[in-house]
Amino acid sequence: MRKSLPALDYVSIVASLYKDRRGMLLGTLASAVGAAACAFKAGSPVLYVHAALLLALVVARDYNIRAFYKADIAPDDVDAAEYWEGRAVFFGYFAALAYGSWCFSSAVFVDDVFAELVSITVTVAAMVGIVTRNFGSDKLMTVQVLGMGGPMVLGLLLSGDIYQAILASLFLPMLISFRSLGADVRNHLLSAVHERVAAKKLADQLDTALATMQHGLCMIDENGVIALVNGRAEQTFASIAEGAWVGRTVAELLSEAISRRALPHATADRLLRMIERQMGGKVIMKLSDDFHCEVTISSRGDRTVLLLENVTERVRTQERINYMARYDRLTGLPNRVQFTELVEADLARRRSLNRHEPAMLMIVDLDDFKHVNDSLGHLAGDKVLAETARRIGSVIGRKSHIARFGGDEFVIYRSVNTSGTSGATEAEEILSALSRPFVLDGENVDLKASIGFVRLIEDASDLDELISRADLALYKAKARGKGQWQEFHDALDVEFRYRQRLKADLREAIASEQIKLVYQPMVSLKDRSVVCCEALARWTHPELGPIPPMVFIELAEETGIVDEITRHVLTTATAECANWPETISVSVNVSARDLLSDMLAKDVSRALKASALPPSRLEIEVTETALIEDREMASRRLRALADQGIGIALDDFGTGYSSLSYLHEMPFSKLKIDRSFVADITTDARSAQLMANVARLGKDLDLTLTAEGVETEEQLALLSAHTQVDQVQGFLFGMPLPAGEIRSLIGSIGATPNAAPQLRLTRG
Repeated sequence: MRKSLPALDYVSIVASLYKDRRGMLLGTLASAVGAAACAFKAGSPVLYVHAALLLALVVARDYNIRAFYKADIAPDDVDAAEYWEGRAVFFGYFAALAYGSWCFSSAVFVDDVFAELVSITVTVAAMVGIVTRNFGSDKLMTVQVLGMGGPMVLGLLLSGDIYQAILASLFLPMLISFRSLGADVRNHLLSAVHERVAAKKLADQLDTALATMQHGLCMIDENGVIALVNGRAEQTFASIAEGAWVGRTVAELLSEAISRRALPHATADRLLRMIERQMGGKVIMKLSDDFHCEVTISSRGDRTVLLLENVTERVRTQERINYMARYDRLTGLPNRVQFTELVEADLARRRSLNRHEPAMLMIVDLDDFKHVNDSLGHLAGDKVLAETARRIGSVIGRKSHIARFGGDEFVIYRSVNTSGTSGATEAEEILSALSRPFVLDGENVDLKASIGFVRLIEDASDLDELISRADLALYKAKARGKGQWQEFHDALDVEFRYRQRLKADLREAIASEQIKLVYQPMVSLKDRSVVCCEALARWTHPELGPIPPMVFIELAEETGIVDEITRHVLTTATAECANWPETISVSVNVSARDLLSDMLAKDVSRALKASALPPSRLEIEVTETALIEDREMASRRLRALADQGIGIALDDFGTGYSSLSYLHEMPFSKLKIDRSFVADITTDARSAQLMANVARLGKDLDLTLTAEGVETEEQLALLSAHTQVDQVQGFLFGMPLPAGEIRSLIGSIGATPNAAPQLRLTRG
């Protein structure tokens, strides 16, 4: 049996052999008493011996059963079970011998009907007991039944009575039925054992799952009473209600949470309503101490399960994300998104109420803030911005909306307490607050700001229009010098509408190729030959006439289409340069936006390929203004072009803050000295000396030098005699000319060395 059954089944069957100790002992004791009664009636000493044998069996089996229970073998201890099975078999054989011999003696040696009847009846009853007690072991049960029934049948046959022989013949079907009954009981036992083990295993697994799961779990019955809850729920959410949850109703639990102010009344009502209606869904409960719990409700049949999850960190993370999406990390002020929503909501309210109360929008821009980042580092710049926000906040009223729009630009909006003079007064106070030195690592840094603002008196315009008008006022303030403020007025409105029209028409001008190119020559100071021509964009509006480049280029940058102009200039200029002598190159200006875009390199490559112009005949001109916004990015873009053999020129040198550092970091091949250095060199010795020193600096860096703004023979002669300038550019050698005229000029200058006087007419 040990080899044919799993360990658990085998041990369980062996244990079944030792069950019902009391019934077994009482039955055996009763058998001994019956044998003694028969001996007394029949006066048979033999039956007294059998009574004594049965009594000894009672004592021996009681000892064996007690020893088994004292051993307390494990459910899977097969070796111990095999030992106790052997002992059970031994005592089983002893019991079968005692009963079988009693029946044989009663039938053969004792001539007493009562003795035969008692012995046979008791033995058959014992057989039934064996079946119900020893069913687990088919071998033991069969041996015991045969051991009892065999002597009994033999005794009946030896008695010589035909009817007793018939009775003996009935033993065989009884034995078969006993074995069948034992097998059924054994199968029921094993099934019960398996089910109990499976149930225990499932219960253990459920207990383990409930104890180890990260979420709290609560099961509610059809009466709203909590039937099951794990420790995580009670521990994590102890603030809802104290004590055990099982046996309490959900309504009672939530009522206690409300009374303890651990849960809002509205949230509790919603949760209870969903449970009562068995509605699936989720509810986030905000508990005391800023603790958030997400309750997932699901129902099946008449049971409802609540899954309780601590989502405090998730909620806090989402709140941080929402804050970061709407507020500036550095200053803590609303960003453009948040500011736009607040102001547009107020403007919509004004329109719906048809109110004409004054409102004001103000833009504050730090002058030369990029210089702080470039010279002191971005950490210092961050400190300046944070301090700027604090100073502005200390001036404006609490009912104003202030935001950082990016970079060094701050925007203020207010629709209450705005009088006719409040804008100017606040602008003065802000400028005064910002004029105080900023202390950065023990060093005082002086900064100024420019302010433009617009007051809204009647119709509530949209935010974009207000910002555009305030920005126009800011532009005018900057044009008047640093540290100024300007209010938007009617005259600026005309300019505003003018600029808006130009913005709208500029796209059409680019698409219809209204943007034309003119070229201004750069002449070698050594032999007066043209070495390069600068390509300049010009726009003549069909109705408004010529539009200054500084106007439409600025508008193109504002509207994000300056790259289209650059692409057009590159394509046209390289194609034109291909018609010039091979010694002459062309120079194209690019903006800050171009340097921040990866399209510049692609546009340059496309233009060179289309025109078949060698890269060495193309120069790219940049100003310090274009380099300030992202110096590292600009350096990478320019170096990629320089590696192709394209010349890189720094335009308007000497007018910025950090020209020397740019010369060190950028791959420049040419330096174009600003016209301000040339203007007074013939009348001011210091100007002439400064010009010579700047030229010497460029030569020390192995750069080609071009002097801009040369307009007179005297300037040309002085530059030739006292500086190391390589090239000159200016009205002396011609104004910017269209393609056809620049070709004639190139041929004229190239064919007539030292012919500058004859070319003076080209100025007109």
